[in-house]
Amino acid sequence: MDRKAGSLYINPKKFGSLHKPCMKEMITFVSCLAVNNNCNDKCVRYKELLSACMDSQATNKRKSWGSINYHLQRLSRGRK
Repeated sequence: MDRKAGSLYINPKKFGSLHKPCMKEMITFVSCLAVNNNCNDKCVRYKELLSACMDSQATNKRKSWGSINYHLQRLSRGRK
């Protein structure tokens, strides 16, 4: 699909890096696995922290508004 000249477009990938929940917990768990040669028994604490963080994020669901580009197109239709 081609974009019309002069239309506003925002790259949604640019805003994907703003909020990354549980990143610290995931990095500590993966680094523990790397240090201990993928031995799960030695990284149980980090695995539990990651699971707790991911479970807390699952309850924080927000109603999706769709992509920002869809709303920009919808608003631009009203201006014509």
